[in-house]
Amino acid sequence: MTKLIRLRLMFAIFCLFVSHNSQAQTKEFYLTLENHVFTPSELKIPANKKVKLIIFNKDKVAEEFDSFDLNREKVLFPKRKITIFIGPLKPGNYEYFGEYHPNSARGVIIVEVNHVN
Repeated sequence: MTKLIRLRLMFAIFCLFVSHNSQAQTKEFYLTLENHVFTPSELKIPANKKVKLIIFNKDKVAEEFDSFDLNREKVLFPKRKITIFIGPLKPGNYEYFGEYHPNSARGVIIVEVNHVN
């Protein structure tokens, strides 16, 4: 094996390790949409950390997850899960809503410095 091939192989393994390690440290948080209501309506996450938000739409119709505060917009297909990565965020409240049912499908993500999960 030539030196160049060994270096490329070592670099590829290093990149794979770094990628896997950073994904393993990303905490997961969950929301459920059922009867056009997000549960929990208040979700607490840590400040200054990238997190993985998994949303499960249990309804038989589509909804759209919208958040001007988070700058996110994603279709929630019926009986399906989606993943949205958010952050790192500063402490505060970040509202979200369902575009098709904005009066009932509402919630807030509360970003805390001393979040314990």
